[in-house]
Amino acid sequence: MFETAPQVASLVLQEGSTSPAITGTGMAALAVGLAGLGAGYAERGIGSAAVGAVAEDEDLFVRALILTVLPETILIFALVAMILAA
Repeated sequence: MFETAPQVASLVLQEGSTSPAITGTGMAALAVGLAGLGAGYAERGIGSAAVGAVAEDEDLFVRALILTVLPETILIFALVAMILAA
């Protein structure tokens, strides 16, 4: 795998070309996609734990809701960064 890294880097950076393979807008979209994947992965564990906690004690609903919303704010920040970059 490490032997092919220089070839992949030259392909992505388009060495010898006037423009890169991935533009700034494409990179911003990639960042939002990766942030969405990360938020979804975090939401998976937090959501199941929150549902279990609320099922046992209904007074934990507000705490569970706050912890569920936290990963989604990361995605909102990524969207704002994409809008500013575009």
